[in-house]
Amino acid sequence: MQLSLSPTATLTSPPSAPQQTAVPTIAPLDRPLDLDREAAAPPPNLAEPSHPSMVQLQGVTKVYANGSPALAGVNLDVKRGDFLFITGPSGSGKSTLLKLLYGAERASQGSVMVDNCDIGQLRGDRLSLMRRRIGIVFQDYKLIPRRTISENVAFVLWAQGFARKEVQRRLTPTLKIVGLQHKADCFPEQLSGGEQQRASIARAIVSTPPLILADEPTGNLDADNALQVMKIFQKLNAFGATVIVTTHDERLVRICNHPVVQLSKGKLHWARQ
Repeated sequence: MQLSLSPTATLTSPPSAPQQTAVPTIAPLDRPLDLDREAAAPPPNLAEPSHPSMVQLQGVTKVYANGSPALAGVNLDVKRGDFLFITGPSGSGKSTLLKLLYGAERASQGSVMVDNCDIGQLRGDRLSLMRRRIGIVFQDYKLIPRRTISENVAFVLWAQGFARKEVQRRLTPTLKIVGLQHKADCFPEQLSGGEQQRASIARAIVSTPPLILADEPTGNLDADNALQVMKIFQKLNAFGATVIVTTHDERLVRICNHPVVQLSKGKLHWARQ
């Protein structure tokens, strides 16, 4: 099937929930998702009918300064509330595509729209503000070794100027979502690899961003921990977050049964819609 800018098979956004009182942040949700408390309630709806796309790539080509090509004419439309896998061999351009989405790299040609904003045109403070709307999870965790897990997670909110009371209000339920409330005072080296990855997910979602990008998040984990991590992403998606995951783990892709696009030699095509 040819990849188009408007794929016919997209995930349906969750039903609307009553609007909550806003807090001082540009994120659309007013608090971290407490799954135990929210399980019986309809998830918040992040979709806006007039602007249904969270991510749009149009004719995106990326060639690095040394002449190495990464992406060639990529088109992609990811709707709000979608869960999308991006697969492909090492060096196929998966990480490059995600870097374009959070502004770590810029396209050589084409446009990269995130949440109706041309991210390739953002610089400085405007790019920093945009990144607050994106939760990023890396393969190698990137936790601060000499900070506790709670401090690692809270660091995001401190950097955004949240008051201490608000930081604490968000911290506890976020750790609960990833099952680490009992490890809040531990340091990263005291956690297993799976626990460290869950801590990095908590850090990515504590500011309740509408878009979550995960670059090979299970690459360093065994099968059981990988599945546990993926279940967390699925829960977040069920509550309205748009989730894009790059992976080479075909087993996880089969189990989770979400739409899949595949990168090969810089070209993108649908593997499953």
